[in-house]
Amino acid sequence: MSDTKTIKVEHGFGGLWYVGWLFTVAMAQLSIGKALLALAIWPWYLGIAFR
Repeated sequence: MSDTKTIKVEHGFGGLWYVGWLFTVAMAQLSIGKALLALAIWPWYLGIAFR
């Protein structure tokens, strides 16, 4: 018997997240270092805010 599982991945939200990140970086006029830090912190902050 072959037990196979299918995983469906929604891919539409990733583009929206990227556009939001670029908008945030541009509006806050962040430097490259701060923009990369925002790349790590922003998803965590949104996760906390939307849970």
